[in-house]
Amino acid sequence: MNKNNETILDVSDLVVHYVLEKETVEAVNGVSFNLKRGETLGLVGETGAGKTSTALAILNLVQTPPGVIKNGSINVCGNDMLSMSGKQLEKIRGKDVSMIFQDPMTALNPVMTVGEQIAESIRYHEGLSQKESVEKAITILEMVGIPGVRWVEYPHQFSGGMKQRVVIAIALACNPQVLIADEPTSALDVTIQAQVLDMMLELRDKLGTALIMITHDLGVVAKVCDSVAVMYAGKIVEQGTLSDVFNNPKHPYTEGLFNSLPNINATQKELVPIPGLMPDPTNLPPGCAFEPRCRYAVEECKKPCSPYLVSDTHTLLCSRYNEPEFHIDLRRGGVK
Repeated sequence: MNKNNETILDVSDLVVHYVLEKETVEAVNGVSFNLKRGETLGLVGETGAGKTSTALAILNLVQTPPGVIKNGSINVCGNDMLSMSGKQLEKIRGKDVSMIFQDPMTALNPVMTVGEQIAESIRYHEGLSQKESVEKAITILEMVGIPGVRWVEYPHQFSGGMKQRVVIAIALACNPQVLIADEPTSALDVTIQAQVLDMMLELRDKLGTALIMITHDLGVVAKVCDSVAVMYAGKIVEQGTLSDVFNNPKHPYTEGLFNSLPNINATQKELVPIPGLMPDPTNLPPGCAFEPRCRYAVEECKKPCSPYLVSDTHTLLCSRYNEPEFHIDLRRGGVK
């Protein structure tokens, strides 16, 4: 993999709210992370955790109104995304940073051929002629496993898996340095999921692209990611390398995610679901948002806490972590 120490994406203290007439949805509440060239970050959490809002903010695509980026900074390849004009952003989106949107059915224009949708981006960013851009679009289609002769076909002529490949081709058309994939395999069957993930890994390694994989599927994270950020109620509650989070989880929510998954080596044990629901984002508690669902919660958890540094690569947002008797123990009862 073509990696170096150059940080090409830096998100710092990002806050995104959706201000409605009678209430405010606090979608993202102080998220920070960075990404190096060729690195893959898994952004994990339940529906409503703030993952997609974080991704849209990176491209400065949060819809206003009602969305407001209230705080934070976002730097992509040396560009301050939050201070740029619309024209400046157009030159960066698709070229320096691209996004694979969640639903390929709605991401494609139904009245344009798939080849023309890819070629349009190439012409805009690379200044190629109509003929040259179509030739490159055909090459990119073939790169994602679609016969080049199908460039003249329309989205309705493709299956769901093929549509998703077209969406990926559009995102990769201009070799972006940062690629955000929002649940890129959620609409696909298992066989096509594996093919799409293998293809994205191959392209990442070939092009040196930094990748953010937004998902709730921990199996996908284990397959493609170098590092993991676990989100809950708009905050990153645990962040570290893949080994840190999968082999040494420290946050009760991370424990809950793993304990709710089937274990092929412990088929006789019942799954342990996380009780309750995610809190209302218009009325978040002042302390830990996971406290009402947490079996380890104490009175102290109702107060705000600062992140703990477990190691140089592993951070945690939990007020009980530094207690000597507190220790997450997956599938074996928790605190020891």
